[in-house]
Amino acid sequence: MFLRFSALCLMVFVLSSCYNSRIKEHDDWSKFFDAYGIKNACFMLRDNNHESIHFYNKKRCTERFLPASTFKIFNSLVALETAVAPDDQLVIKWDSIQRRPDCDKDMDMREAFKVSNLGYYQEIARRIGPARMQHFLDTIKYGNMLMAGRIDNFWVNDSLKISADEQTGFLKKMYFNELPMSERSQRIVKTLMLREQTPTYNLYYKTGTGKVGDKYIYWIVGFAENIMNVKEPKGSMNKSDVRYYPYFFTENFEMPEADTSKDWMKVRIEILHNVLKEYGAIPN
Repeated sequence: MFLRFSALCLMVFVLSSCYNSRIKEHDDWSKFFDAYGIKNACFMLRDNNHESIHFYNKKRCTERFLPASTFKIFNSLVALETAVAPDDQLVIKWDSIQRRPDCDKDMDMREAFKVSNLGYYQEIARRIGPARMQHFLDTIKYGNMLMAGRIDNFWVNDSLKISADEQTGFLKKMYFNELPMSERSQRIVKTLMLREQTPTYNLYYKTGTGKVGDKYIYWIVGFAENIMNVKEPKGSMNKSDVRYYPYFFTENFEMPEADTSKDWMKVRIEILHNVLKEYGAIPN
């Protein structure tokens, strides 16, 4: 009995050690933020190939913030799933409210996602309606699932909130078509997110910027595919010699509203590239 109990304890210890070894905090990633004078930031990276999780600033990674325009991923999924948008070619006419020159015109979902057109997605949300939107927030368990205020602004008014950890998990499920939605809806939204396509990697992401009090929250969420060419042996079930190895990521940081010393929209993308390159998710 003692030997059996000892063996069980050893197995539990080994499994626990293996699990913990797959979770690593990278304090050194602070250098990528410090280089720009950013003090409040976090980065979450899930390496699917090694089933490991890597992060900088664990506390902030689990703290929820308004999703801002990263919610356009979820909004697009629901629009497609409910047939509010039959496909990504749904054109919505400009509501004549001047926002930005690249948004002030009629456009389809693909272009609206690319330029992050708030007016387009506010209309999408109105057509979806509160009941259906809440249903999907609850079913997918998106962040705190709270939809307060108007149907067309709850993701920017600081009622709906989500953490970096939750964002990363949500994207991983979408990548593998594991959300409670059709494969078609998830596949289309993934194509909307493609921003960089090279022979060695693909980079998919959505940015978001939200104002809370006197500061801005800057997000970038998505996944990278490292493309590898391998020679499959004769008779292999895999018919292609190309392999895609995914890495899922979420980055966010905050800066005072008054700080316009840098283009923070571009800075978040530069930091993303720096982290992914150092880790090896994309080549240098």
